[in-house]
Amino acid sequence: MIKKDAIKKILEDYDKEDLAIGTLGGHSALDVCRGAKDLGFRTVVVCQKGREKTYADYYKSEGDKGVVDEVIIVDKFSDIVKKEVQEKLRKLNTIFVHSRYFWVYCNFNEIENRFFVPIFGTRGMVKAEERDLPKNQYYLMEKAGIKTPKIFKDPKKIDLLVIVKVAEAARGYERAFFFASSYEEYVAKSKELLAEKKITPDALKKAVIEEFIIGPQVNLNFFYSPLTEKLELLGTDTRRQTNIDGLLRLTAPQQLAVLKHVKPQYIESGHYAVTMKESLLEKAFELGEKFVKVAKKYHPPGIIGPFALQGAVKAGPPKEEFVIFDVSMRIPGSPGISYTPYSGYLHGEDISTGKRIAMEIKKAAEQNRLLEILT
Repeated sequence: MIKKDAIKKILEDYDKEDLAIGTLGGHSALDVCRGAKDLGFRTVVVCQKGREKTYADYYKSEGDKGVVDEVIIVDKFSDIVKKEVQEKLRKLNTIFVHSRYFWVYCNFNEIENRFFVPIFGTRGMVKAEERDLPKNQYYLMEKAGIKTPKIFKDPKKIDLLVIVKVAEAARGYERAFFFASSYEEYVAKSKELLAEKKITPDALKKAVIEEFIIGPQVNLNFFYSPLTEKLELLGTDTRRQTNIDGLLRLTAPQQLAVLKHVKPQYIESGHYAVTMKESLLEKAFELGEKFVKVAKKYHPPGIIGPFALQGAVKAGPPKEEFVIFDVSMRIPGSPGISYTPYSGYLHGEDISTGKRIAMEIKKAAEQNRLLEILT
């Protein structure tokens, strides 16, 4: 892991009056760039060749329009660790905001040990999202006392409705979800997916078999500031998934007819903003505070900036409660959360995740505390 002293040395060569905020071209890049521009920072986006037009053309800065100032085009995203790319980023005084893209398309080991550009957030923590690594999100939630769905290590013990989360064969970063309520159903459905080559035997062995929680799903998008040691709820949202969202728009007879030819899929295609009743807010904050505390203990320095607890609200009795089934330990790919009221209740205006990140970086730079938020 790149040490704090190395980041300190890099920052000594930076012009603190002319910092740039950078990210990979995808996921939440425009959110990051818009927020950075709002706070007066220059922006830089590293794009993969063939996927650059959104940033190099449609949203490129021109006069008072656009949000992307600099575009660096590489053959593949993982080339970001190449010497010449890193040198260019450092020359631009770049602070890099990592996203899910960063960790899907790049090698964990290379980013942790060879990417000598300051990262906003905890460099070594995002891999804790992976479900097959030590001290992962499940471990952290257990230690924090956060309620999670029941996990079945042995499919033979399935005795309630479960969702099986298994990596796709074609796109390892996407999951081929299927449901089962017994071992026999699990075997039948997994055999079907294996025969269709949608999943692999190895991926099935690593699959998470998880109790399916019935209730409205909600992503609690938080921001933790090491500068103030305070937790903020920036907004709440839920996922739009293909093709299940399309199927749910059909009437029951139409669904039955379509399902003879089409299987439901749960591939994320976007998000939409949702709200929740105020009596749930205190419970939401308690979950966030618990997670921040345990992350600091097991993955120091812990959460820096944005993270999300993704789950559902279970009806009870005796009362509604959150059940969390996923954690994002970096910026969420959901720019629409700024249209929920929660950041406005605190800041007096709606704040996007990208803008909140830029606010933190600006404050740290002004107070000479950048090392507290960078790794």
